[in-house]
Amino acid sequence: MPGGAEPRLWVVGAAGQVPLAPRRLVVAGYTGRDEAAVRAHIDELAAAGIAPPPTVPTFYPLDPALVTTAPVVGIGGANTSGEVEPVLVRAAGRWYLGVGSDHTDRELERADIARSKAACPKPVGDQVIPLPGGPETLDWDDVSASSEVDGRRYQAGRLAALRTPGDLWRRTVDALGDPGDDLVLFGGTLPLLDGHFVTGRSWQVRLALPDGRTLTHTYQTSDRSDPCVPDPTTSPR
Repeated sequence: MPGGAEPRLWVVGAAGQVPLAPRRLVVAGYTGRDEAAVRAHIDELAAAGIAPPPTVPTFYPLDPALVTTAPVVGIGGANTSGEVEPVLVRAAGRWYLGVGSDHTDRELERADIARSKAACPKPVGDQVIPLPGGPETLDWDDVSASSEVDGRRYQAGRLAALRTPGDLWRRTVDALGDPGDDLVLFGGTLPLLDGHFVTGRSWQVRLALPDGRTLTHTYQTSDRSDPCVPDPTTSPR
């Protein structure tokens, strides 16, 4: 894990911690529920020089060592940005909902989306909510998601815009299989409020549940290279 320490997750509403030592990290992309809107977004990206995905949705298996709860993460590229995402975690056979940021190298993204995602750590909050029934029973339509960069509102909306957790998980298994290991699955993101990527130092991502519970993570990027972040030129394990 980046920083050399094994992160631990605090379970909201319950005593105890969950060691976070995933054997698999998957970042799902193009997970919008409105397929016409997803197609229009793909066309917009193509016009900007970003190649279309091989499938919709698509799934990027990455090195699980990229997952970090650290408040400061080392970023190698100058043009990077984060995005709020719901995160499904399976640890010791139990499921949890968390919040994370799919921090991505936007320069690399034009050439290779998978490499652009592998180039940056994947920050996640250290608080999670138990999901006794797993993804299949989670209804996140009324969960609000938002992000800020350097104090500026960057994203805001409801997770109803994304595929349901059960559908997302089934498609992940269909695409990559399920060996039953502990894993972290990033579930996709919402449109940017002004439609343009923004680079910045301070990022905050947040999920707000209808019952008043919230999941929040704040992190800062550092231009100093983190020696524990895997080299993006190597293949994810």
